[in-house]
Amino acid sequence: MIISIIVAASENNVIGIDNQLPWKLPGDMQFFKNTTWGHPMVMGRKTFESLDGSLKGRQNIVITRQQAYSYPGTIIVPSLEEGVRAAEAQDTHEIFIAGGGEIFKQAMPIVDRIYLTRVHTTLQGDAYFPEFSREEWELKDSESHPADEKNNYAYTFERWERKKATT
Repeated sequence: MIISIIVAASENNVIGIDNQLPWKLPGDMQFFKNTTWGHPMVMGRKTFESLDGSLKGRQNIVITRQQAYSYPGTIIVPSLEEGVRAAEAQDTHEIFIAGGGEIFKQAMPIVDRIYLTRVHTTLQGDAYFPEFSREEWELKDSESHPADEKNNYAYTFERWERKKATT
């Protein structure tokens, strides 16, 4: 089972402001949909609530401490660990952790792969993607896209894999 993070972050690691994305990148939205389709998605409650309903074609697993929280067709769990267990119970080879900042920080020690859309700008925000050590991670793929009439910033799709420990 591969545990992956999928995230878009600015050059200064901003991922959001006021529970919204600080950019308009339809190219990244399409990449997100294509990459995660059919796979379980683990995310915090605030990230889930920032969506227009649940992510179709994917089992949504929402982490919250609110015991009475519910949403039709969504699995509600109290912790990241429970979210990963619920995702592993699905029939899939890869699960995705989709945010927000605190969930990403908790998940970094257990993830195998990071799909990072690096948005080529520096912005103000209130949610950040944690720094990760290039000594622990290897860049496997990189695909650059310019800003255009639909995408307001240039961006690069990056796929990082955790380096295997050598003995």
